Amino acid sequence: MKAERRPLPWQPVLPVPPWPRQRPRVSFIVCTRDRLGVLELCIGSIRAACRAHPGFAAELVVVDNGSSDGTAEYLSRIAATFDIALTAIREPRPGLAAARNAGLARARGRVLVFVDDDCRLDRNYLVDLERHYASGEKWLIRGGRVEIGDARDLPFTIKRCEERQRLTPAVHPGGFVLGCNMTMHRDVAARIGPFDERLGAGGALRSAEDTDYLVRAMLAGMAVEYVPDMTIFHHHGRRDRKSIDRLHRDYHFGNGALCLKHLRRAPWLLRHFYWAMRSAMRELIGGPRFDQELRLSHWPIVLMNLAGAAKFMALVLARRPDRQPQPAQETTEAKAEAGAR
Repeated sequence: MKAERRPLPWQPVLPVPPWPRQRPRVSFIVCTRDRLGVLELCIGSIRAACRAHPGFAAELVVVDNGSSDGTAEYLSRIAATFDIALTAIREPRPGLAAARNAGLARARGRVLVFVDDDCRLDRNYLVDLERHYASGEKWLIRGGRVEIGDARDLPFTIKRCEERQRLTPAVHPGGFVLGCNMTMHRDVAARIGPFDERLGAGGALRSAEDTDYLVRAMLAGMAVEYVPDMTIFHHHGRRDRKSIDRLHRDYHFGNGALCLKHLRRAPWLLRHFYWAMRSAMRELIGGPRFDQELRLSHWPIVLMNLAGAAKFMALVLARRPDRQPQPAQETTEAKAEAGAR
């Protein structure tokens, strides 16, 4: 006799809404907070991509993470006439990871696509997505190309590599696949579990909730792949050096926490810290910066890695409870974190 399938411990039992009979092949998950202007354009691009590929059943899940700019009213207004199944969720717990988890719990598609609210899809996005997933390979996380959406924005948080690549320990996972254009089969998300809500924008550790997910996938024996199509255009709006420098520091604060969190099972992350330290020392005697075009130094990487690791250790020692329920059995993530205690 087959055991009864039960919902994941972190996934609520949902009521039966009036869903269409056809289960969507893809769920677009968009998390937003007080950015109605860019959200409207993001949703418009998703709608255009779905219209360009009408045979592909899709749904849109929008998670409102506490907006006060009319986002909830806008979503309510368009839901009745939207030509794609649209689910609007209000997630009051602050933080991108909490919002992503709320979207995961409600998404019904076989393939999940995370898109940031300040991004717009290429019209042929679904054509590329379908081609890549037609191979039947399921146990991987796949990310696509991220281009600058506005030429006035500085070239940061983009990914323009022209070759298909798979992540190895020789490459730092940060930025290999960007969370603003990240896809996976729903079974992958079920196996890896929820995003770590201490990480990510709005969390105690500021960033790296997507990078953490990539590391956890690798530790579970899954591939992480970048493809040079599946393109989105990132309208991040950062046009001055100060805003880029702040984001640069936040990214590496989260990466330092990530390194300590996975110290036992992914010691290869330490190798990247060593390389950053070595490059920082060389920079003192005229060596190249981390990014010559944006004049970003290696030193914030080193210092913020150390600060992030210290913050993570403080959270562990304080035994700060996670905001999401934990599975009854110890997960891959819990085992990895035990190595940092």
